[in-house]
Amino acid sequence: MKMWLALGMMGALLSVGAWTQEAAIMSPDEFQKQVENAKGRVDFIFADDRPFKQCHASTVVETANGALISAWFGGTEEKNPDVGIWMARFENGAWSKPELAAKVNQTAHWNPVLFRDAEGAVYLFFKVGPQIPFWQTYWKQSADNGITWTDPVELVPGDKGGRGPVKNQPIILSDGAWIAPASTEFRKEVPFADRSTDRGKTWTRSADWVIDRSMLKGHGAIQPAFWESAPGKVHALMRSDGGRIWRADSEDGGKTWSAVYATDLPNNNSGIDLLRLEDGRIFLVYNPVEKDWGARTPLDLAVSNDDGKTWRRLAHLENDPNQDSEYSYPTIVRTRQGVAITYTWQRQRVRCWQIPLESLK
Repeated sequence: MKMWLALGMMGALLSVGAWTQEAAIMSPDEFQKQVENAKGRVDFIFADDRPFKQCHASTVVETANGALISAWFGGTEEKNPDVGIWMARFENGAWSKPELAAKVNQTAHWNPVLFRDAEGAVYLFFKVGPQIPFWQTYWKQSADNGITWTDPVELVPGDKGGRGPVKNQPIILSDGAWIAPASTEFRKEVPFADRSTDRGKTWTRSADWVIDRSMLKGHGAIQPAFWESAPGKVHALMRSDGGRIWRADSEDGGKTWSAVYATDLPNNNSGIDLLRLEDGRIFLVYNPVEKDWGARTPLDLAVSNDDGKTWRRLAHLENDPNQDSEYSYPTIVRTRQGVAITYTWQRQRVRCWQIPLESLK
């Protein structure tokens, strides 16, 4: 542990995540035109006739047969007892109407996470409970590309506080293990990793990651996003209330972790997500705002070609100057065509970018 703590402190001093010299960032209109010229698309999953007043925390996955599924929580407003998990499907060029996908009791539901395993099964994880520090994780499964689902059950029976993925997708490691980015929010915000070697039937929790509270003041860091750079070498970026994205690393497949350390990437204490492609590039979606609880605009797409050491911003997905606007909680996943990104749009809609690989340069 002392060695990991030293590595974490060293990482903080080295300011991992620095910016490279970059060309002008494409505007949303410019990037959308580039995406559509490559036969991608940008659209809303549903319109104003939605069956809920507000929505947030979207997730997306491509099924084995090429359909997209997106889910989010929706209801009167976040934390309200009527909030449930909603879902829609993109197939044959159009999104289906939103349908209620999960409502296990009359308390608030939160943070759905869709995930497809190596065998093609699709899973939906989500949180349930009126208070975040004591919420429970439920999951349901589909063996037919999201057409039918099992009934939801607790992921870890009896757990209070949240096991499994808290916002972002698990990743499948080179040894076949699933590793889920997790965190708890009881008094302090603390990240950790949850591992499963039996396709989610049982889970083994890592220790809480070490946070030097003299360096990261406030509540802490939550909602990691993972990538594996080489067999067993796993890395995480996470949101924090320190004005920056923070990072941790593992050398043993996520069983033990370095201390959390700062990057130079700005963060407004809002959700982020990332994806590592087969060629080693890592794409990050985030709000580049260096202020705790700062504005959730703009929303940007950045790329790293050196395992997260330096980053280059490619495009604004949204760039609304109104500081009260909200474009937040992105999810980015691999698709046959390239990548798909969904995010909250003003708490009223979910927007989806389907981006061909040739647009990501």
